[in-house]
Amino acid sequence: MKKAFTLIELLVVIAIIAILAAILFPVFAQAKLAAKQTKSLAQMRQLAAAVMMYAGDNDDCFVPASMRSTDTTVSPRIWTEGLGPYVKNDELFVAPDSGGAAATSWANRHQQSVGYSDATGYDPNSTAQPGAAPAGTEGFASVATFSNLEETPKVGLFAVTANAPKGVTTTKHRGYVFNPYNGKNSPDNDYAKGLPMISDRDLITTTGDINYPTSPSLSAGALKPIYARFGSDNKNGGRTPVIFADGHTKVYSAVQLNAYGAVTWRFR
Repeated sequence: MKKAFTLIELLVVIAIIAILAAILFPVFAQAKLAAKQTKSLAQMRQLAAAVMMYAGDNDDCFVPASMRSTDTTVSPRIWTEGLGPYVKNDELFVAPDSGGAAATSWANRHQQSVGYSDATGYDPNSTAQPGAAPAGTEGFASVATFSNLEETPKVGLFAVTANAPKGVTTTKHRGYVFNPYNGKNSPDNDYAKGLPMISDRDLITTTGDINYPTSPSLSAGALKPIYARFGSDNKNGGRTPVIFADGHTKVYSAVQLNAYGAVTWRFR
């Protein structure tokens, strides 16, 4: 007699495979997400080390997020250019699966998906005052130094940002930076607890965030959000690494970052 599986046996095997798949697929998805977060953390940790090396060579000064002089020949105009001698791999400026590109010049600063704090920006014509910078502030009349920081372990310097796809320059994205002065202010108007715009969705192109339902109508300079893209479910559940001024790293959800005082963003 020829031996073969019965229909019932086949159905049992299929049912077992389906159960195992249902159990394992979420595990695989979580492992993939963890790998992306780990890679992003490692990238930004190297950028933080580069900032510290730059400061060591430049009288304790931060590399400016941008140099907004009226003289457009001034170099570097953006921080990625300033860190060029200290960073050997442009991939460090691009978050995993963001579809972006390194901001190698002013012209393609939209496409980068790792942002640096606009609080380090330099603009010799700026009237913004440390301790009272208005929304949209993109630089101060002096260069930021590490001596400006009271608690370096609490000051957030890097996070994942919303970016334009590689090759696209016609959007409002400014992914090379995030702006600490464009988000919510604390209920007691404590300036130091103010936030960047933070969401688990791209606030430049997407509506519906509970905190910023109409943000896409704002100007590009009034946006510059942090994008908690890892594990994003459009319910403020996504996560992003944050790199602090002392070089240590931590992954936060958008919900955690929207809590006043969780991270110090406005250090001047």
